[in-house]
Amino acid sequence: MESFTGFFTEPLAFAFMQRALVVAVLIGAVSSVLSCYLILKGWSLMGDAISHAVLPGIVLAFVLGLPLAIGAFAGGLFCAVLTGYLKENSRVKEDTVMGVVFSGMFGLGLVMFVKVDTDQHLSHILFGNILGVSGRDVVEIAIVAGGTLLIVLGRWRDLLLYCFDPQHARAIGLSVRTIHYGLLILLSLTIVASIKAVGIILVVAMLVTPGATAYLLTDRFPHMLAISAAVAIGASVFGTLLSFKIDVATGPAIVLIQAAVFFAAFLFAPKSGLITRKLALRRDGVG
Repeated sequence: MESFTGFFTEPLAFAFMQRALVVAVLIGAVSSVLSCYLILKGWSLMGDAISHAVLPGIVLAFVLGLPLAIGAFAGGLFCAVLTGYLKENSRVKEDTVMGVVFSGMFGLGLVMFVKVDTDQHLSHILFGNILGVSGRDVVEIAIVAGGTLLIVLGRWRDLLLYCFDPQHARAIGLSVRTIHYGLLILLSLTIVASIKAVGIILVVAMLVTPGATAYLLTDRFPHMLAISAAVAIGASVFGTLLSFKIDVATGPAIVLIQAAVFFAAFLFAPKSGLITRKLALRRDGVG
């Protein structure tokens, strides 16, 4: 019992772990809420595209002496706008356009990073370094994540209607174009806030897995939000503590826990779980 309690209390003796846990909760909360909308809208690949496309913006911000968050946000927003423009002015489908844009921008970012003389560690940008966040980082993440979360929760009905039925949203007077680009901006802000925690490569898991897990467990959107938040925050906190205990990278630990929860839901969800359905059929004498 003491060892179990120590798993949670021992890391709290260190200031860097206190900061990491605060960031874990913030990132888990904002990414989980936005994840639900991405799943319903079918925008999982958009999160992947924007997360990879921020790299050239980060490098350019470093060269110009600007905060890296500004460069990351500019890169993500440029990717979103470029994807929309190419989709509207070509015969190519949206998922194909996203694949071309994010891979091209990610490649550009890697080339720029290699050519720029910098003391930044590429692994920290790609995979995050939540245990190394400073007090200033915590404040910046709290402002970005908290502001994004407030906006999403404040307009959750409009966003939900847009994801389910854009035509109906337009018919009742909502500006679908404004909501569309507003959601992309919120997605970019969430990615900016998450980069220091889990990095460019793993942030897409934070934006997809919690919502996908919740989608398997409930048909009601408010419940989906709550389950997604529980999965994301729980995995973020537990993954951070586990990485401290067994000395592994924090971002991958968080993502692996989220993936484990998703597969558990896939197998044992009360209504749609694979094993649950097979047991129900066996009880009913089918198969």
